[in-house]
Amino acid sequence: MKKFSSAKSAVKLVICLVLCAAFVGIGLGTGVFETIDGAFSGITINLNSVLRVIIMAAIVLAAENLILLILSLIKPEKHRARTIISIVGNVLKYVAAIVIICWGLTILGADVGTVVAGMGIVALIIGFGAESLIADMVTGIFMIFENQYNVGDFVEVGGFRGKVTSIGVRTTCLEDAGGNVKIVNNSAMTSILNRSDHSSRAVSTIGIPYETDLEDLETKLPGIMQGIFQRHSDIFLSEPVYLGVDQLADSSVVLKFVAEVDDKNIYSGARALNRELWICLRKAGVEVPFPQVDVHQK
Repeated sequence: MKKFSSAKSAVKLVICLVLCAAFVGIGLGTGVFETIDGAFSGITINLNSVLRVIIMAAIVLAAENLILLILSLIKPEKHRARTIISIVGNVLKYVAAIVIICWGLTILGADVGTVVAGMGIVALIIGFGAESLIADMVTGIFMIFENQYNVGDFVEVGGFRGKVTSIGVRTTCLEDAGGNVKIVNNSAMTSILNRSDHSSRAVSTIGIPYETDLEDLETKLPGIMQGIFQRHSDIFLSEPVYLGVDQLADSSVVLKFVAEVDDKNIYSGARALNRELWICLRKAGVEVPFPQVDVHQK
């Protein structure tokens, strides 16, 4: 698999080099690079111009950081608004870099308009070499406009389940319940399962002995479910529900319970439900069975 990947990368590199050589030849033949050379002919580099460029860059970076600070102080509740803030902050970094380059060339005496017009062929070359970069950016734009997911949503991509912490022009950051952060290219955000659109279910299965009076226990379960919901109303969206006998296992009758929760509470909800059911069943006189060996001696 690694050899195949290396061979594929080598082929792409060769193709990019051939295209670059071809476009450079076209540029030399059409005089494109002479135009660029003329645009840079007016550049004068001295101590005064260098200091001006440094001061300009410092001002732009200070303005960028000030705007980013203001954006970080805004804490909207809606996920869509948080997504827009994340995108604006990410795009601002690219804009600041472009402004510094263009303004810096102007200070040094270059004709920025001519440079931009003459760099079209160079941009085309870069476009072929950075196909994945362009795919990430285009995919990110479509995902934002189609509102597929937002900052704060819980999504599952490629088996990784986590909360969207930031959305950029190129990448999306996901953080799982363990604090692990996964950075995914926007073009790789396919077959997304957005779990924030609907509530999730915390599931608990618990076994009881075969000798338990199931009918009597089932009459007590509504009160038990109500008590669990009252004690954990911060986790459960509604009262847990008893679904019935899930299976007849080797040494126990397995009962199944579910509770509606937000996706962020799906694991804590299951843990709370397991704990409460074990405690409540013991108080009701039902011992939860465990694996054990019976030895019969003649």
